[in-house]
Parts: sequence; structure tokens; C-alpha cells
Amino acid sequence: MCAGIQTIGGGPIVVLAGGTGGAKLARGMLDVVGSRLVVIANTGDDIEIYGAYVSPDADLVTYTLADRIDDRGWGLRDDTFAVMAGMRELGVDVWMHLGDRDLAFGLERSRALAAGERATAVQSRIASALGVGAAVLPMSDAPVRTRVLAGGRWWPLQEFMIVRRGEGPVQEVDFRHAAAAAPTPEVLAALADASAIVIGPSNPVISIGPILAVPGLADAIRASAAPVVAVSPLVRGAAVKGPTAACLRYAGHGVDSDGIAATYAGLIDGLVADARATDAPTLETDVELNAPESRTRVAEATLRFAASLGPTRRRPTSV
Repeated sequence: MCAGIQTIGGGPIVVLAGGTGGAKLARGMLDVVGSRLVVIANTGDDIEIYGAYVSPDADLVTYTLADRIDDRGWGLRDDTFAVMAGMRELGVDVWMHLGDRDLAFGLERSRALAAGERATAVQSRIASALGVGAAVLPMSDAPVRTRVLAGGRWWPLQEFMIVRRGEGPVQEVDFRHAAAAAPTPEVLAALADASAIVIGPSNPVISIGPILAVPGLADAIRASAAPVVAVSPLVRGAAVKGPTAACLRYAGHGVDSDGIAATYAGLIDGLVADARATDAPTLETDVELNAPESRTRVAEATLRFAASLGPTRRRPTSV
């Protein structure tokens, strides 16, 4: 743990994360605050496939925190793909490529959920098995499914990203079943006790949007006394990967710091970005996260910025 982060208090450091950017920032936070880290992971990407229940963002965060993420940016390092090869021999359309150990986690998750185990408990067991000391919390134990309307048809999120390759323009986004979901007790406790809440550099619409769509979760963030800071997913004015630009345009925002700040208007107290936002206090710094030292630097700078904002104003309970 970095001794320099002492003014941020002793409560949890909560990171909202989905996708590669959120996972990388979470890994940097782990270097800075250790076991105080709590990651609330997007589960709108979850999919049942090949008999397995796969939670791509929660597992991506877990594998990254365990230093087991593959260089491809997904899956486990040094995994094998014998099951996928066998399924292809049988004529199965293997559009989602899962490694054997990755598939094993999904199969166990499917079994445990069918037996009545909570998604939160299953993810905790996976994280523990990989030696992760931080908490990785699904945003809800209830299923939420993100769909994207593009090219005149609705795509489940994973099909949109893999089969369509995330190509826009994005016409509409829907978080199915979100209204029936609820934050878990663990999520609500982490937000209530947090010393800082950080929205990771994830796609604001399809990675963070599903988290905030869970009824009561955004209000719990607003009710927290912790400073709330977002880290921009834009590096030198462009999205690093994926359909972030298309999603921002769909939401009616510019692909710039002002657009990111506007997406989180009424929720955040400040923005960390490499260009200043007009209507939000901004820490201007390089937010590129490819190297381990960069992740740690951005994490530490983000927490220092959050500490400088102090206890937050009381936000309204609705945007």
C-alpha cells in the first residue's frame, strides 16, 4: 500500500468497472490501497453459452487483479482451447472463444447458481481461488442483460461486441430486467462506508450504464459522503478500443472530456482526464493505462484528487 494515500480515510476504495479500462485501473488501485479495494463489476454482459454462465466483466476484473489476464486482454494466460476445438469438430458455431479453464469457471458458476447460490458468493469463490485479496462484487445478484440496437437489429451485448465487432452507429441501448434488479447488501455497504468512489475508465453507456441502471445504486452513490471521481476512457481525445465514441454520440454527448462529464452529471464531484472539462473540476493528467507503472500512477493521482475534494456536498437523490 502506498503510504502517501493517508488523507483519503480508512474505508473502502470503491471502483465501478466494466471492460479492460476499468480492470486496468482496478489493478493499479490494488497496488495503492491493497485489500481496501472493492470493485463493483458490470454484469450486463453476462451470457449463458455452451452450458456455462459466463460473467465477462467480473471475470476480466478478477483475472486482472490476479495478474492472470492473457495478453489478448481477455481470458486466462496460458489457457488451452481443447473444448472449443472439439465443439468446432461437431459443427458448433463457436463465436465466443473460451479457454478451457475460463469455461470451467463458467460451468461451476452455472451449477452453483442453479443450486441457489448467489452470484456474489460465486464470484468471491473464484477470486479466492485465484488469490485475489480485494473484493469483486457483481452489481446485483439478479440478472441484467444489455442489448444494443445497431444495423436495424437488437444484439445481446457479447454478440454486438464479438460478432458485429462493436460497429455503430448505436441506435438504442436497453438494460433488460434492470428494473427488477437490486444492489446487493455488499454493494450498498461498500458505497455507504467508502472513503472514495471511482468510476473507472470504462464505456460510460454499456459498461457503467448497466451498473447505474440498477434501482437504488446511483442513489446510494449520491448518498455517500465519499468523493466521487470518474476517470475518462479517452486517451488523447480518442477511445482506446471498442464502441465508446459511438455510445457517447448515441447518448447525445461529445467524444471529449465535456461529454464524459455530462454523462455523469449530478453524480460525480470531479473528472480525471488528459483534457479539462468545462463544467467539472478536472485533474489533467495522462490517463493511458497500458503499463503497470502507469496504472499505479493514475490510481494514486486519482485518489489524491479525490482527497483534495474532501467530504462531498449532498447530491440530489435523482438526476
